[in-house]
Amino acid sequence: MNIATEGAIAVPFDTARLDKCLADAGIDALLATSKHNAQFLMGGYKFIFFAALDAIGHSRYLPFVIYEAGRPDHACYVGNKMEGGEHANHPFWTPALHTATWGSLDAAALAAEHVIKIGKASARIGIEPQFIPADAYALLREKLPNATFVDATGAMERMRAIKTDDELALLRTASELITDSMQAAIAWANEGSTKTEIIEQLRREETNRGLVFDYCLLTLGSSHNRAASSQAWKRGEVLSIDSGGNYHGYIGDLCRMGVLGQPDQELRDLLDEIDAVQQAAFSKVRAGALGGDVIAHAEAVLKASPNAACTDFFAHGMGLISHEAPFLMTNHPVAYEGTDAGSPLEAGMVLSVETTMLHPKRGFIKLEDTLAVTATGYEMFGDRGRGWNVSHG
Repeated sequence: MNIATEGAIAVPFDTARLDKCLADAGIDALLATSKHNAQFLMGGYKFIFFAALDAIGHSRYLPFVIYEAGRPDHACYVGNKMEGGEHANHPFWTPALHTATWGSLDAAALAAEHVIKIGKASARIGIEPQFIPADAYALLREKLPNATFVDATGAMERMRAIKTDDELALLRTASELITDSMQAAIAWANEGSTKTEIIEQLRREETNRGLVFDYCLLTLGSSHNRAASSQAWKRGEVLSIDSGGNYHGYIGDLCRMGVLGQPDQELRDLLDEIDAVQQAAFSKVRAGALGGDVIAHAEAVLKASPNAACTDFFAHGMGLISHEAPFLMTNHPVAYEGTDAGSPLEAGMVLSVETTMLHPKRGFIKLEDTLAVTATGYEMFGDRGRGWNVSHG
């Protein structure tokens, strides 16, 4: 994270930008509880003990990052008792710190106590409704009866939409390591390798490269089923490998194609058709271009393609989560509104661009790429292996 200095406080994000995002949403103070926004506001920090599972005992781990607009000196982190050791080794930036919680209720109580202390008990408080348990929200309402609670989801999406140089570096690394891992897994697989075995090999490849493995969606042959199974790879068949992994929390999400043996001319033509749609989208990406123009140009090329009837195009923002601002398409396929289609792209935004063909005979053929928007165009992350990756096994 880039560091902004506010007086004697080294704040790991652009406070002026966050203040504007909060002001636009009518928020006086923010209570962030999602893992991704807590990590963002804490300069990349997340507590490893609860990285895989939040539940403990009768409750769950619930960190709070409290930020009053314009007053970073009033910021507070509420965490688990064990996080005192983390702070002792690498001090947190927030001036106030409470590491005395084991569940959602004690965390919410401490958060409310801090809000009262900084004089915001009657303010407009931004929360993340999708990421706060019902018991914690009810307690906040009880402790802060005069506060107005406002959905801060959109404000934080706007805040995270423009990546810093440090964030771009993490996304670049994540994408490159995912690509390397997929190429290695394809080269490892041979005739008779099952989908379950190939997915497990990819998990090892990603983990050995320092990634946290999130998922792998895999198809073999003419099937469009991407779930793990005992289906085995046969000579001449295609393989699509679509994987998400993260590097220090930042997502790598790409898809590459493999074939067991040399691809025939039909397979070359099909992948070229998909790449033509991808390239059409890429050609419109630059700061100042409307996000909707990227979509429209790619869809126009797709419409004229020989296999348009079985092909789909999609583009979305990504970063700490796999679908975030800019939101360019409505309910396609993920259920959200394309609220940013009519707005210009900005340098530092990151896009995932994907074209998928469900060919009735040759199977699931797809390319998914990651692009960072620049002033004059784009930079592609993990751009290796975009053709047919051949396994000779």
